[in-house]
Amino acid sequence: MFGYDTIEYASLTDVGIRRSHNQDAHATLLAGDDRQWQERGHLFVVADGMGAHAVGELASELAVGIIPHTYHKQAAQNGVPSLRKAFIEANASIHAKGQQNPEFSGMGTTTTALLLRPEGAWIGHVGDSRAYRVRAGQIEQMSFDHSLVWEMARRHGVDPDGLQGIPSNVIVRSLGPEPLVEVDIEGPHPVQEGDIYLLCSDGLSGQVSDTEMGAVVSILPPAEACRVLVDLANLRGGPDNVTVVVVHVNEKPVGAKPRGRRLAWYRRLPWPMAALLLGVLFAGGAGWLTKYSVYPLNFAVFGLAAVAIAAGLAGLFMAYNQEKRRLATEPAPAHTQIYRHAPCRVEQPLVEELARFLSVSKQQIEEKHWDADWTAYQQHTEAAAQLAGRGNFADALREYCRAVHPLAETVQRQRPRGEVFQPVWDKR
Repeated sequence: MFGYDTIEYASLTDVGIRRSHNQDAHATLLAGDDRQWQERGHLFVVADGMGAHAVGELASELAVGIIPHTYHKQAAQNGVPSLRKAFIEANASIHAKGQQNPEFSGMGTTTTALLLRPEGAWIGHVGDSRAYRVRAGQIEQMSFDHSLVWEMARRHGVDPDGLQGIPSNVIVRSLGPEPLVEVDIEGPHPVQEGDIYLLCSDGLSGQVSDTEMGAVVSILPPAEACRVLVDLANLRGGPDNVTVVVVHVNEKPVGAKPRGRRLAWYRRLPWPMAALLLGVLFAGGAGWLTKYSVYPLNFAVFGLAAVAIAAGLAGLFMAYNQEKRRLATEPAPAHTQIYRHAPCRVEQPLVEELARFLSVSKQQIEEKHWDADWTAYQQHTEAAAQLAGRGNFADALREYCRAVHPLAETVQRQRPRGEVFQPVWDKR
């Protein structure tokens, strides 16, 4: 069953190949027990800062610091609406910081959050960092890009990828530049066992196709998937900072023993009901004592029964009011639109495409006479070719993914020398 201890996740951020500073940031706020899970759930945040020099870094750091902190303080009382308040408070703080110093003028950041709660998944979003869900061989984009090209596409009812002549990096909504900002909060999306969620900055989505991202996170554990995706973006030129968070919803608690878990008795039976039950038992005992004329003890037991029943009724009244307040503050189920989707099943064309890309990249690296771990590369690519020949495309793709790292590591080592790697590839 979907719960606080069935989540497995990993995250990774990288400066990329072309940038001197990493203006991306990310944060995680996990529930540590069932009570925290019921009150606030798990929160994952990715931010991509904008602005010259260290301004973008500051903006993204403020966003990933303020949003989890503010949500954590308010979630127990206000639930999901606390996420919107957290975004608004982050926007106000970043905007105020931008007004304090002329050098900070225009500072801002995209920010995308995934909130997993018992009722489902919520997306909080401003900008063009993205949230995806992978389910049943499909990768689904759960966030709308607040970019000029996506806004124009929505206005004309066309696919954003089909528009020509519009810069893809023009952001029309972000945290910080304006004193007020419209925040997209969408959910709850139903969560199923086996769902995979992916948050990323555009340093990843700009270099790796949705199909590739979905396939990689489907076949690899979260930590390895993050590493492969970052390496793949860098091997394709790494023009921007890259940040990725991968979250798996498992079928059973992570690290659970084979035998079933047992809840403590006090979690099975809420205390107001237990108090009422105890009061009834005490009352019955007092009546039995009355029958045998044990009056001093009888009065004491009657007193205990009255106290227990009163405590139980008070507890039920408090629980009723708490639930009433929660229902009053929780938003009604909103639209849970999927903005686009793509197949991501591991099939022969995808495996062959990655194999061709790796072959071309290897050739280009050899032409530059750069040193690489060719032994590891060859071991993985040969194993992948054999597996693909037997029709085992999932394992073949897994091996090709592992062959990415020796090449990406080689390209990364050239950064201090100012070497530029211009790969030949087509993003599908």
